[in-house]
Amino acid sequence: MRDEFIEMGPIDYVVVEFPGSRMTGEGFPLLVDLVDRGLIRILDLMFVRKEDDGSVTGLEIADLTGDGALDLAVFEGVSSGLLDEDDIEEAGHALEPGNSAGILVYENLWAAPFATALRRGGAQLVASGRIPMPDVLAALDATDSARPARA
Repeated sequence: MRDEFIEMGPIDYVVVEFPGSRMTGEGFPLLVDLVDRGLIRILDLMFVRKEDDGSVTGLEIADLTGDGALDLAVFEGVSSGLLDEDDIEEAGHALEPGNSAGILVYENLWAAPFATALRRGGAQLVASGRIPMPDVLAALDATDSARPARA
């Protein structure tokens, strides 16, 4: 039987496109750090490439940057079963031909106690979303320009 108040944080996903399939690996240590600090838990991590003909293929977690070192070998085999072929195809629709992407599904561990307390209290999440960074920057710029100058 499922415990509806099991302590779990919100589950999010991101699809990150790498133009020309060029992955520098610069973000990998930061991802590992988020896991090591207990902020997130990786549920699924998959890499895909969109070929010039529009087909989408999976990539192995290996030497993604071409430097001879295994990138993200620590996450090899990470699969919760949440991602399926339909999700991979859907991610492929967002990619330009010749580009690759990482698909990351993760639990926000930092929010787990808060989310659990809300569920225990009968609360339900009815909406969520992300505000695109260009929109945030535009709003901040508009706020700054609307403020009167201080003397």
